[in-house]
Amino acid sequence: TGSFQEAGVIQRAYNLNFPLHAVPASSAQCPAWSAFSVSSPAVVLETLKQASPPKQRAEDRPDAVVVRLYEAHGSTVVAWLQTSLPVKEAMLCDLLERPAAEGRLPLEQRGVRLSFTPFRLLSVLLVLRQ
Repeated sequence: TGSFQEAGVIQRAYNLNFPLHAVPASSAQCPAWSAFSVSSPAVVLETLKQASPPKQRAEDRPDAVVVRLYEAHGSTVVAWLQTSLPVKEAMLCDLLERPAAEGRLPLEQRGVRLSFTPFRLLSVLLVLRQ
């Protein structure tokens, strides 16, 4: 009922195509934990990968990760990317993981503020504290 945005079609498609897999673990109780969250249901965190500077393997940059997100509802939206990882620097980058002309993104209490236009893809390079 309603639009595909109201019905949560994109999230349901990801749940169907990429189901969670249970892995046996110890019986110790662990608190719920998530490495990343995005404040808007219109923005999908599609990929998380270790950064690889040009002409180097990913293993050569263990202090950084790249997060790729896209706007999926055809809307203009501001979303906050939050992480529990120890980030010391954030910047937009291109698909080859080179810093973009816009430069660094400020780290704020709510996380990293990202602006999306309809169906825009953003790659964010997060440099971690050692």
